[in-house]
Amino acid sequence: MSLEKNKSIIRRWFEAENKKDLASLDEFVATDFVDHTHQLRGREEYKQFITAIGKGFPDFHETIKDIIAEGNKVWVFFEITGTHTGEWMGLAPTGKKIRVRLVEIFRIVDDKVAEEWEVSDELNFYKQLGLIEPTEKGKKLFPKDVR
Repeated sequence: MSLEKNKSIIRRWFEAENKKDLASLDEFVATDFVDHTHQLRGREEYKQFITAIGKGFPDFHETIKDIIAEGNKVWVFFEITGTHTGEWMGLAPTGKKIRVRLVEIFRIVDDKVAEEWEVSDELNFYKQLGLIEPTEKGKKLFPKDVR
């Protein structure tokens, strides 16, 4: 297994998502893929999830900031941007722009992504959509919004 090859697979993953090219995911996502964070099982369920993101945030874009590989795992630090102009998870469009930073860990088996784990700042995501407002005490403790 080549660490550079594994990183290349993940870069192609991000390119496909940015282009909304779901067909190319078949090349490097295992049929029995598991997304532990979003509780998705299988390549087709994952494609449905990506489609839903694209409907909620048509200008959705991921930018890789750093990528590290070791063994059969690849860690990616990246940023998502987009504008909430369509329904997302039952939430009516807010028109708000979002910018969220995440870390994902991918496990590669036979040149395909078999598993994924994600750590994201969902509180900040919902705050940017205007769904969460800080209390008066919170405004005093954290006067500047850190993103």
